[in-house]
Parts: sequence; C-alpha cells; structure tokens
Amino acid sequence: MKFSHCEEQRDDRHLDILIDEENGLRIIVSRLGAELISLARINEAGEWTGFLYRDNEVSAPTRGWANHATVMGYYLHRLKNGRSLYRGREIKGGTHGFLRSKIWHFVESTMDESASLKYRITPQNFSQAEYPLKVSLDLTYQIDIDKVSVLFEFRNEEPDLTAHVAFGLHPGFAATSFESFRLQMPPGCYRRHFSPDNYLSGETRDIDFSGGEMPFPRNELPGSCILELVDVPMREFCYVDPPSGRWVTVDLTGVSYLTLWSDGGPFLCMEPCWGLTDHHEQRAFEDKEGIQTISPGGKLRTSFSMTPQLASCD
Repeated sequence: MKFSHCEEQRDDRHLDILIDEENGLRIIVSRLGAELISLARINEAGEWTGFLYRDNEVSAPTRGWANHATVMGYYLHRLKNGRSLYRGREIKGGTHGFLRSKIWHFVESTMDESASLKYRITPQNFSQAEYPLKVSLDLTYQIDIDKVSVLFEFRNEEPDLTAHVAFGLHPGFAATSFESFRLQMPPGCYRRHFSPDNYLSGETRDIDFSGGEMPFPRNELPGSCILELVDVPMREFCYVDPPSGRWVTVDLTGVSYLTLWSDGGPFLCMEPCWGLTDHHEQRAFEDKEGIQTISPGGKLRTSFSMTPQLASCD
C-alpha cells in the first residue's frame, strides 16, 4: 500500500489530507469539528470525484445545508430549548452538541497496511455547562483498501460515576438532484421514532421490511426519518446516484439508530446514531432514550464504515 498525508491551511480551516495512492481514495478532514469534508475517488479521467455534499468546499453556501459530515456529541440532534438537566445540573448547547464547534487535537497519522488520522477532545476543551463529567473522545478515520471506517473511543475518567453520552456522524451523500438518489435498505425489523418539530413525540411504528428501496416518501425527509435497527441481521445499506455513477455501501453493524434527512437539496444524509433527540416532554439527560453508558474508568468503542465506488463507463 502507498499512502500520503499532508496538511493544508485553507481560509480559516486547518485540513488533513490522507490519500491511498494505489487505490485512488482520498479523505480530507477539518480540525474544526474533526469534520470529514471530502470523501473522493479517482475517476476514469484521472480526476477526483467527491461523494459528499459540497465535497471539498469550505466556504459557506448562500442557502441550504452548510455542512458535509458533522460529528455529533455528547448529545444528538437537539436539547429542548437548548438546555437539559444531567444529574440535576444544567447543561446547555445547540444543535448536535459541542463537538462540531471545537478545534480538535490532532493526535497522529499512521500509514502501514492501512492508514488513519486520529483526533482527540478532552475535558479541557469543553466547559462544565457543555458537559460536566471528565470524558474524552478519540475519533479515528481509517482507510483500508476501498473502505473508510469511522471509529469512536470514549474514555470515562471519572473514578466513581457512570457517564452518559449520545453521539454519531451526520454525513450527507451527494446526488445529481433531490429526485435522483436511491437508498437500498436490508431486510429486517425497523422501529420508526416520530419527531415532529425535531423532538420525539413518543409515537413509534414497527416496520417489517422485506428489503429494497427505502419505504418512505422523500417528501418526509425534511422532517427526519429516525429508525431503530431492532432486528436487522445484515446491516449494509447502499446509497446510489445513478446519473453520476456514485454509490456508497454503508456498513452499520453495531449501530443502534439511523436517521435519514435532507432539506430537499441534492443530497441524502445517512446518520449513524448512538442515541436519540430529546422528547417533547423532556427527560433528564441520563434518562434520554438510547443514551449510552460508560462505567467509571471505562471505555466505549464503536464504529461504522463507508465504501465509495464509481460505476464504470463501459
């Protein structure tokens, strides 16, 4: 394998560029939010083809969704009215948590049989009002042949307290238009959690799905389709944009929830989630549905992967 890693300063962003030279696969990560801003392959003309919405752009668009693949945590989506109580202490924050707004520590790059970029957030990087416990997170992006894996590793540095976290990634996959993309979902039992006005109502619906194209009309995507993977034995989801020949296989083995969302622009967000948004009748943070726990002095490790491919012109 032949890999390369370089750094680039673009506008106000410090970027890490990791390339698999042999297989023509590239990722670009911004240290602001540890956000993946490019997932790209070399096409038959020798040019980079991006798979993320606004791939490799760092300037803000004039309208619409402005991100690429937001890292969410230590809570997901929204706290109702921007606040919650965690063990009786008030915490405050905006959409998707504080990780997206922090400059992450770059820990290391590795280049051997696979290649990776590792980033870290520690309790010194967030306030007590954002999250009151000593919990650190290492986030690693790894290239292994044609696959990009995203690995989360939390460490609870509290000697006596169980920590509670919710987290995930919010990648938007590019499409030629809002009407052009397709999502193939594997068979199994899904539970849809309804969230009018962005908060859970408590209403759910179980879906015994035989497999195939997503069973939701795309005009429901701006309101989010939140799916619990209740009994889905094989968890490979295939996103396809036929006009451009781009397709991505997303392996969600070990993932608790998947949120599907788009604002009607040319993209679909497929968000692996470990946790859910607040209920309209807000619960204490430690009692949020889907919240993950980390024992005192313990670790929580989990991951998912994306395999981007380009259809041949032949």
